[in-house]
Amino acid sequence: MRHFRTSVLVSARSPAPTGSGGGLLPTRELAVAWSLVVLITVPAWVLTVGQARGMGVEPGTMGLALPLFLLLWLAMMAAMMLPSMAPVALTWVRGLGRRSSGWSRAGHIVEFVGGYLLVWTAFGLLAYVALDFTGDLVAEHPTAGRWIGAGAFLLAGLYQLGPLKNVCLRHCRDPMSQLVRYAGFRQPARELRVGLHHGGYCAGCCAGLMVVLIPLGVMNVAVMAGLAVVIFVEKLWSRGPLLAGVVGVVFLVLAVLAPFQDWLLPGLQEPAPSMSDM
Repeated sequence: MRHFRTSVLVSARSPAPTGSGGGLLPTRELAVAWSLVVLITVPAWVLTVGQARGMGVEPGTMGLALPLFLLLWLAMMAAMMLPSMAPVALTWVRGLGRRSSGWSRAGHIVEFVGGYLLVWTAFGLLAYVALDFTGDLVAEHPTAGRWIGAGAFLLAGLYQLGPLKNVCLRHCRDPMSQLVRYAGFRQPARELRVGLHHGGYCAGCCAGLMVVLIPLGVMNVAVMAGLAVVIFVEKLWSRGPLLAGVVGVVFLVLAVLAPFQDWLLPGLQEPAPSMSDM
């Protein structure tokens, strides 16, 4: 523990969140680590895109049962979130490797990942409830989609510009302070708590961006890709907080336009009937 805390404090001299130029990971280990991230992220994107092409963009939960929805949701989150949270996660796992070995190390890593995924699973449950509600409402009152969309963009914009977003983003942009804090966590279930803690801040950082999936469509690949880029840049670019504010203003503008622009609401419109249905 003392060795890990010391190594973290020494590494804290570097402002580079990804370890470039003497940061969290040496160059060689950094290359290997990012290669692993790519190997996980690419299949997650392939799975997500494949499912999206088969399902299209529809209101609500698209007829998915909760277990299948959560599986697809976690695949989406792996595709969108992993690159931006990788610097902290990889460095923490490296620290686990120094303090344990074999099955013990594997167990700690499983705890850490499990805690992180528990947070996003809980977020997925909330998303499912919100999508189920809005889907039913749009099915009964098609014009309600315009106001649901406006409300979603308004909520997302206010969140992007609000204090909670700023707190969570500052936490995610300062990995060394996280690692120093995590080094002080005690048993029991220490790694699970670290995963829950980091996942909570990550979800808080991205909550506003996830809200716009209601009007734009949960399985809208172009939107998912755009949000993934925004999340990555917000967390790792030196002017990430400025980007978060700009995105918030854009969402507020879309909130004003949504009631009058159906093209902004693909996730709140019933698909047109096919020729076979007519």
